[in-house]
Amino acid sequence: MGGAEARDAIRARALALGFDAVGFARAALAAEARERLGAFLAAGHHGSMGWMEARADQRADPKALWPEAVSVISLGLNYGPDRDPMESLGWRDRGTISVYARNRDYHDLVKGRLKQLGGWIAGRFKGSGIKVFVDTAPVMEKPLAQQAGIGWQGKHTNLVSRDFGSWLFLGEVFTTLDLVPDEAERDHCGRCDACLRACPTEAFPAPYRLDARRCISYLTIEHHGPIPAELRARMGNRIYGCDDCLAVCPWNKFARAHEEPAFAPRAALTAPRLAELAALDDAGFRALFSASPIKRIGRNRFVRNVLVAIGNSGDPALRATAQGLCDDADESVAECARWASERLLG
Repeated sequence: MGGAEARDAIRARALALGFDAVGFARAALAAEARERLGAFLAAGHHGSMGWMEARADQRADPKALWPEAVSVISLGLNYGPDRDPMESLGWRDRGTISVYARNRDYHDLVKGRLKQLGGWIAGRFKGSGIKVFVDTAPVMEKPLAQQAGIGWQGKHTNLVSRDFGSWLFLGEVFTTLDLVPDEAERDHCGRCDACLRACPTEAFPAPYRLDARRCISYLTIEHHGPIPAELRARMGNRIYGCDDCLAVCPWNKFARAHEEPAFAPRAALTAPRLAELAALDDAGFRALFSASPIKRIGRNRFVRNVLVAIGNSGDPALRATAQGLCDDADESVAECARWASERLLG
């Protein structure tokens, strides 16, 4: 079977397995993407994410990660919400969790389907080598997805799709098969800068550049210890991740709600009450977030985030909740509880 025929057969199989977008690219990263990565790291915009710098050579070159790779199959799974993900931002006694984290950990679902596709490819094309990756590996998945024609990296550095807007989970299959690549997608942002203006913490120093150290997703998920005081008031009630720059993108007018049951938001994680979340001990945290991506940050980081939201709530009824954690065993929690308590005092 030739490269084009093999590509079409793989695409059909991927769609049958439930993927919503499929594209093919060479196992090589475009020069522009490598330059952006270098500039991002050189500026220190990765913050405490040392793992990005430690494996930068593999991130910048798929063949450094796996020398035998010839082609990359880029796959997208739609997780579009069925309601405005920003609607709970004004609910002062509630927290807002990023759309992608309101149910099961997408890594498990995406990786399971990637393995199914990889197994099918290995069986159909004897002797072909296969490796599958979700975003836990040093893979520049968004530039590769753009090269594969799935979408383009917008000014907020996230992937935008003409068919699914901002809402695609990505995964990759690296293979030794020589597959005919798809045409790369071009940038369709034009003069729009809605995503840049929407950022509560001004995390974009310029279009197509992100300073993760100011990004709410980084601060609530990757960052250990106290959150910089000057950024707390800007975080509102966002307690895990942030969807603002994604949600305001005009291309979402073409998006559609997902049809995957595993992504249906759990009631307990849709605008949960801050007082209840602040009361979680370690066991309660692990029980509530079992099989959720939130579980990996642990109780202390999560409750720290909740206390920032409590401090921003303006709700005097929540002051007692904050005061109750001022002597927490974790100093980052205790410090944030004292900050929230003082802020609610006026």
